[in-house]
Amino acid sequence: MPRSRSTIQNLLSLLCLVLVISDASASNRARTASSTKSRSFIADSISLQKSKTGTSLPHKKLSQVKRGGSQTAANLQTAGKIAESIPSSIMSESKGLPDSGKLILGAGGIYAAFLYYGSLQEDVFRYTAADGSSFKAAWFLQVLEALANVVVGFVGMQIMGPTNGIPLPMFAISGAAQVSAKACTSLALANGLSFPVATLAKSGKMAPVMAGSLLLGGASYTVRQYLQVAAIIGGTAIVSMGKKKGGSTSNSSVGVTYIILSLVLDGVTAGFQKRLKSATAAAGVKPKPYDFMFWTNLFMCLTAAVIATGLGEISTGLAFCSANPEIFTKIVKFALCSAVGQSFIFYTIANFDPLVLSTVTTTRKIFSVLLSIFLKGHSLSLTGWSGIGLACGGIVSEMLSKMSGKKTHSN
Repeated sequence: MPRSRSTIQNLLSLLCLVLVISDASASNRARTASSTKSRSFIADSISLQKSKTGTSLPHKKLSQVKRGGSQTAANLQTAGKIAESIPSSIMSESKGLPDSGKLILGAGGIYAAFLYYGSLQEDVFRYTAADGSSFKAAWFLQVLEALANVVVGFVGMQIMGPTNGIPLPMFAISGAAQVSAKACTSLALANGLSFPVATLAKSGKMAPVMAGSLLLGGASYTVRQYLQVAAIIGGTAIVSMGKKKGGSTSNSSVGVTYIILSLVLDGVTAGFQKRLKSATAAAGVKPKPYDFMFWTNLFMCLTAAVIATGLGEISTGLAFCSANPEIFTKIVKFALCSAVGQSFIFYTIANFDPLVLSTVTTTRKIFSVLLSIFLKGHSLSLTGWSGIGLACGGIVSEMLSKMSGKKTHSN
């Protein structure tokens, strides 16, 4: 039974990745086709415009305008205006899925991949070897996770076609901040913080994301969005207070310190992601989702590799995995789930504001807590359940507003 469940989860993750690549490829083909149509139409219009200089119009061009000496100039001017308006309308119809469809695809992929990802992450840091030791090489884990994302991102980028002229320095800064936040979460788990508590704490990253976007990205938010964030944070706080006693509750002060640092780095990362989008806009380029995925994770991998080497975690991590093949299998699955999930994360962040991504990932964290509670011996009181209801209410409100096409975020 566990093996069949694992097989289904792996197939679901692979299917999600194929869906993202196929949707993005279809959108890219539509843009190419529309560009060809636009160039053909403009060429026809230019040919018509040249007739004003005295050159006789070809018969097939004459069929596109009304005949008549006094109306020829007016008709040529109208044709020119049509040539200018058609490309924009074609482009607006060939952008692929509508925003609501993109949100459903992105959110669904994140849920499928990262629910399994969270379960594996808990298993990795709860694993105890025969000699009583446990896995502590958090930066080494980040190297493997980022490396899997680099491979998937590179494949996707080759399918979609790479974007030239993107601002790599901003990718490097954003990647370094992001991998540091993820490593701090792993370090919190490695130092005794339980998975439900760590996950609930990370659900509060909506506040630093907004703060980072305000300070570093120059964003502004509505009163409604502040209320939604308050509902999410308040709900997750109630869940943490409503956790029943019993089971493992060894939440060390070192683990708490790491999770707070991870939250701060989440806010910094969100601000740098805002700046990254501004930098790409200023450079006149629009990176595709897999450009984001490849370049960000490349710098994440390089950052983690440098730090892991300096701390000696490369050798200790490899030694622990060699002595415990069972945990190495979990780490490989963990990295693959991350790669599939990251595909959807960068797909989402390429189409929406970081607050939307944070909303989706916060929802996923709540469901990860539920999965952990039901399957791994944790428990929740009635107060905790009411907190989940409050948090989900704030999140669903934000998602519904996006799906209905209301733009509640002002740049």
